[in-house]
Amino acid sequence: QVTLVESGGGTVQSGGSLRLSCVTSQYTITSLTMGWYREPPGRAGEGVALMDVDGSTKYADSVKGRFTISKDINKNTLYLQMNNLQPEDSMIYYCAADYRPGLWVGVADIESFGSRGQGTQVTVSS
Repeated sequence: QVTLVESGGGTVQSGGSLRLSCVTSQYTITSLTMGWYREPPGRAGEGVALMDVDGSTKYADSVKGRFTISKDINKNTLYLQMNNLQPEDSMIYYCAADYRPGLWVGVADIESFGSRGQGTQVTVSS
């Protein structure tokens, strides 16, 4: 189990930006496959962005060109930069991670990662 702590959620107007952060302490971030997952109230969630141990990234079609996943190795922190936010992006966002290599193919796999943070709310007003 990996402990993950997210921050950076909030309320912005349509077209605005937010940056989410996720800090982990037990593992070095370079040894983890990490990603962001989001869930609307009462509905199924979706994987948003994934970063594999080699630094390669994958995105859901719904956020391509608007969201960017990145990491700061020195801070052991994963980020999700979200630009041009729209009301349909309003959800709880979770950081997720797994230390088992080689099992993950795409953003749909993020739901199956072994660890997830407590979540941070993102609200976009129109």
